Amino acid sequence: MSTEGDSTRPTEQTQQWSRGTGAADAPAGLGGPTRPYPSPAAGITDAVDQEDRNWAMAAHLSAVVGAWLALGFIGPLAVLLIRGDRSPFVRAHCVEALNFNLSVLIYALVGWVLTFVLVGFPILLALGILWVVCTVLGLVKANRGELYRYPLTIRFVS
Repeated sequence: MSTEGDSTRPTEQTQQWSRGTGAADAPAGLGGPTRPYPSPAAGITDAVDQEDRNWAMAAHLSAVVGAWLALGFIGPLAVLLIRGDRSPFVRAHCVEALNFNLSVLIYALVGWVLTFVLVGFPILLALGILWVVCTVLGLVKANRGELYRYPLTIRFVS
C-alpha cells in the first residue's frame, strides 16, 4: 500500500548516491563522503595566546603537585576558579584535568580496597602509569594550543 509520495521508497537521487554517482552531494549515510560534525569545542583553539596556554599548562601541572597529597583535583579546580571565566581554552583544559583527577582518585580508592584481595596492586600500578602518561600528554597539548580529552574519565564537571 505504497503511495507515490512515500518517503520510504528510494528516489532516483538516493539510488544514484548508493551507486556512487553524485556521491559528492550525497548526505552522510547514503553512500556519500562522511563529514564529521564539528566538536563542541570548535573555535576554542583559534588564536590561543601564550598566557592562556600557560594557564592551561598550570591546570595539568598543578595536578602533579596536588597528587603528593592525594588531592590532584585541587590544582585544576583552583586554576578553573581563577582563570576559567576569562578563556574558554583554559576552562576546557581545567575541566578535563579536574574530571580526570577526580576519576583517578575514585579508581585509586577502589584499587586500594582491592589490595586486600591482592588484585589492587597491579591496578594501582597501571593507574599510576596511566595518570603520569595522560597528564604529560595533556600538558603537551596545552602547550601546543590544542584541546585534550583524557581517557577513562567520568565527566563530573562540564
